[in-house]
Formats: sequence, structure tokens, C-alpha cells
Amino acid sequence: MTKPPCRTIGDLLQRFLPAVMILSIVGATLLTYKLLSGNYPATRIAQDISEKSAAEFRDRSKTSTGIIRPGETISSLLGNDFSPKEIHELAIEAQGVFSLAKLCAGRPYRLTRQDGDFKRFSCDIDDTDKLVVVRNGDGFAVSREKIPYTVELVSVRGTIESSLFEAVLKIGESERLAMQLAGIFAWDIDFFQDIQQGDAFEVVLEKRFRDGKPAGDGRLLAARFTNQDQVSQAFYFQDGKRSPDYYDEKGRSLHKAFLKAPLSFSRISSGFTMRRRHPITHRVKAHPAIDYAAPKGTPIHTVGDGAIVFASYKRYNGNCVKVRHPNGWVTMYNHLSKFGKNIRPGKKVAQGQVIGYVGSTGLSTGPHLDFRMFRNGAPVNPLQVKSPPARPVSPANIAAFRMMVADRVALMETSPERNTARAFLPKLPMRGVN
Repeated sequence: MTKPPCRTIGDLLQRFLPAVMILSIVGATLLTYKLLSGNYPATRIAQDISEKSAAEFRDRSKTSTGIIRPGETISSLLGNDFSPKEIHELAIEAQGVFSLAKLCAGRPYRLTRQDGDFKRFSCDIDDTDKLVVVRNGDGFAVSREKIPYTVELVSVRGTIESSLFEAVLKIGESERLAMQLAGIFAWDIDFFQDIQQGDAFEVVLEKRFRDGKPAGDGRLLAARFTNQDQVSQAFYFQDGKRSPDYYDEKGRSLHKAFLKAPLSFSRISSGFTMRRRHPITHRVKAHPAIDYAAPKGTPIHTVGDGAIVFASYKRYNGNCVKVRHPNGWVTMYNHLSKFGKNIRPGKKVAQGQVIGYVGSTGLSTGPHLDFRMFRNGAPVNPLQVKSPPARPVSPANIAAFRMMVADRVALMETSPERNTARAFLPKLPMRGVN
């Protein structure tokens, strides 16, 4: 039998060379097509590597969040990252921005470390700003930054059947909104004796969101309050370089020399009279005051700017504060349970500042505020005092103000039905005090 000829590698290459060349051409064509079309696996591999690297970088960067607990300090928060010496240096560096000793319990914070080393710390100072600390070489960079909110304008409305406070809560809004409304109209509406069933309000306010989650209300931009068929309106506006304030639809300031009342959400239990039988002594004597019945501890606000001339205990008046105001006016606040912070003779106070808290000290049958006003030494009925308003919107900005008013009114009048509700709650009886 004849043996088959021995084939060398050269013979094999020569035999299969055409097929190899054809496969190479086809492969090159497919490779070119996939490269041009972006579907080549190597592109995906490179992309996967890039994404994996980014993920690994993120894995190396860890952020923890929390709420500052009572008693926690910057030392307890950053004690694992900084030495006591570094904490001291940080406190000095931050002093010009925000005192670290004033960090408030209940505020959220974020702490970021990369590869186990400190990278960034931020903590809310208030609802507007946050404190930020980052590494800067061997030191620190400390700054105060605005909290990034997403803001949405909404309009809400309600009808009162019992009180403003209850009406606001009934439509799903916060008690802060009730306090804002009472504060805005405090110069023109007495929320103790003026409010009646059927009164109504419409409001345009900011709803804030942080990281996609609700973060409370922002500014109250416009409000309309209908009280006994009388309509009062308020619009938030900054007149040039002046501080923002509230004005009516004609640009007149709502801010006046005196508030209508020194308390929020209470009622009058005894009025101004020159002859009244005292409930304890049973003697008939003058009562040149307005008594406001309110729970013990309710904050009391000074009705106007002034200086404290008396802050002490008197036999019949109990804990008492007297404030001297411009143009011969004096206000007096009696039966306080305790005084406000730094309330003492000689201290200046600003309108709306808390000067004390409702109590029943002295000659009193229950918690209430005995409030008095004097003009040049003579008693005046606080309910009859009419004080002049502050400056109106300047002529230079009145056109811009009117355009803003038109926009706000349109938004108030197109309030969505889902934000509309009647607030009906039964009135709670409250025992009268004098």
C-alpha cells in the first residue's frame, strides 16, 4: 500500500489560505460595523469598567445622616475624626461664620468620609442656612450656605366656624400658618373679639421640598382675610433696599406703632371700665385694663417698640412689666407666671418680642393677662387706640408692586378645590377669669 504523502505546515497554509483570508475579511467587516454602530462588546466592557470604577469610588465615600440630640456637641459629632486640638482649631475657624456652641438639638446633619477619612460635615443652622465644614489641606474651610430647596407656590383657603387656629388645622395646614396670619393682620384685626363664624381666608404661600421630600412652608406671599364682611389683604414685598414687609393692595404698610393685642388665640374675659366689682375683694373700683383669658404659659408680646421701665413683682399685680414707648405711651402687663429672657429695667424691646408668659400671680382668680395702656399718664382703652401706619411702597417701586399684586390675587382666586375645606369644630367652653 502506498503511504499518503506527508503534508507540511506550509502545505496546510497554502491549502486553507483562501478560506482564512475570506474569514478575516468577513470578521473585519463585522468589527467595523459594530464599532460604527456602538455595539462592539469592547465598548460595553470599557463602559462597564468605567461604571464599576465610579461605583467603587462611591463605595469608598460614605455619608451618614442624623439628627443632633440634646447634649450633643461638635466634639461628640466629630470626635472620631478630629483630635481635641483640631476641634479647638475648628471652633476658632468657625467663630466668624457661626459659633459651634450654638448648634441646636433637633437639626439634621450629614457627615461624609472617603476611604475612612473625614471629607465634609454639614448641619442646618436654621430653616434657611446650613453650616458646612470641609478639609482644606491641613486645616478647614468653614462656610455658611443656603439650604437648597425646591419651592412650589400653592394657594389654600378656609372658612372659620370656631377659630382661626382650628380652621387652619382643619384644612391640613400647620399651626405655623395660623400664627403667620395672626401676625400679619395683628395691627388691624383683634383675633380675640373680632373673629366670627363665617369669616374666611385665602393664602398664597411657598411649599418647600428638600431632596424630593416636603420640608415645611416657606414665605407667606399673599393673604386675604374676610372678617365681618370687611376684607383685609396683605402682600409680601421688598421695596428697594428696605426690609421686606407686608402691604395692603394699595401699597400701604400693615405695620403700625401698636399691635391690636399682646396675645394670640385667646379671648377677652373682662373689659375696660371705671367701675367694676373685684371678684376677690368685692370692692367697686376702676379696671382700666383689658383682661385676656389664656392658658398658663401662653407667650405675651409687647405691642410696640420701647424700653422696659419696670419688671418685678407687685403685691396686687403679681409679676409685672411696664414698657415706655415714644410719644408718651406706656403699656403694662400684669399677673405673669414668669418674665421673658433678658427682660429687666433699661432693656430695649421690639414690637412682638416675648416679654413674659401668662400666669395668675398677684390678686387673680385664674390664668390671664391684665393689659393696660397709658398716654401721658392717663389710662386709655387699648381697644380704641388707632395708631398710624409705617411708610407705604415708594413711588419708584409702586408699578412693580401693582403687577405683583395682580399675580398674587389671580393665584388666590384660582385656589384648587383639593386645598379648600370648611373648618367646623365645636367651641370649647372656657371658664372666665378676672
